[in-house]
Amino acid sequence: MTNPPNLIHFPGAFGTALAARLDLPAQVPRAFALFAHCFTCSKDSLAAARISAALVEHGFGVLRFDFTGLGGSAGDFANTNFSSNVADLVAATAWLRAQHQAPRILIGHSLGGAAVLAAASEIAEAAAVATIGAPFDPAHVQHLLGDAALQIRADGEAEVTLAGRPFRIQKQFLDDLAAQDSAARIGRLRKALLVFHSPRDTYVDIENAARIYAAAKHPKSFVSLDTADHLLTQKSDAAYVAAVLAAWASRYVGPAAATATGTVTPGVVTVRESGEGRYTQDITAGPHHLRADEPESVGGNDSGFTPYDLLLAGLGACTSMTLRMYAEQKKWPLQRVTVTLRHEKIHAKDCADCETREGKIDQIDREIDIAGDLSDAQRARLMDIADKCPVHRTLRSEIAIRTRAAEPR
Repeated sequence: MTNPPNLIHFPGAFGTALAARLDLPAQVPRAFALFAHCFTCSKDSLAAARISAALVEHGFGVLRFDFTGLGGSAGDFANTNFSSNVADLVAATAWLRAQHQAPRILIGHSLGGAAVLAAASEIAEAAAVATIGAPFDPAHVQHLLGDAALQIRADGEAEVTLAGRPFRIQKQFLDDLAAQDSAARIGRLRKALLVFHSPRDTYVDIENAARIYAAAKHPKSFVSLDTADHLLTQKSDAAYVAAVLAAWASRYVGPAAATATGTVTPGVVTVRESGEGRYTQDITAGPHHLRADEPESVGGNDSGFTPYDLLLAGLGACTSMTLRMYAEQKKWPLQRVTVTLRHEKIHAKDCADCETREGKIDQIDREIDIAGDLSDAQRARLMDIADKCPVHRTLRSEIAIRTRAAEPR
């Protein structure tokens, strides 16, 4: 089985292959962002995946990768340290620069935030840096090791359980953490800085955000994540971070590009597995982008519309547009149309006006709210027109769906 086209590999700090994914918007990216995940996490952590997906919807290209020895990346985690993570970020930048363009935005979550602050001086093209729940001092992660830190210093290495998984950590890892001079690096940043942190973060105290902010020169900004947890497990928190990030970064990377990539063919929709979850799909139609998925209850990530959501959306949008067109032609004072739709399977025998009498059939309930200073006759006519919308007529008519295999690539 071949990898989805947005899953890539490039050599990291030790020359071993790092697993990465590059998510692109349908239009020309307004800029590229490089995302660094949290300590012992991966590029597919909930925070990384959700923030990246939301940034793509805002027009950014996002590269995220697994540090050496983590996730799908090759190499031995025991040989890595904070400095090698920084070198991995520089290697990721080199690949992005060669294949597309260097990242203008660096984003780091937790220890990944400390890493992007350290790597920023080696990425000249980066104009803005954002940290999420980041420690001021990389050595902060030692508290996760507990008493094992003493064993590591005494024996040279030890196996430590972190987030339910065993990791072998060597003394050189601790020595490298102790050698970092965060205050000096942050003071020399010379790039716009945005610090996200939750006052309820139980892994990295918010005092770390205060120290990062104090050490940095302007322009700098701080955004409180209020009730968010350290890993941003709530989807709404990740969406909020991405929305603020996109608006803030636009000041430093320019407005969204209006030119679409490639040739736009009207009426052509492309649906492609994103590789992010079991069922997650990227949907493009010219310069426009949507995401489809299934609920978590059936094994999906609940990161987008379900297929039936999209079907109902098509009918609802067509209904509203048709009423708007008709009202404008008649010069009627229609203010707003709201269409609410539901889909379910019902027994055919329960449908009074259906030809099918056995088994189950699909039923769509459509409720139309028409706002405006309209007469009863005008409202009744608009309700009649709703059944004449093109998508409604398509769904009620005989449909031929022709399927063919694409040429192997």
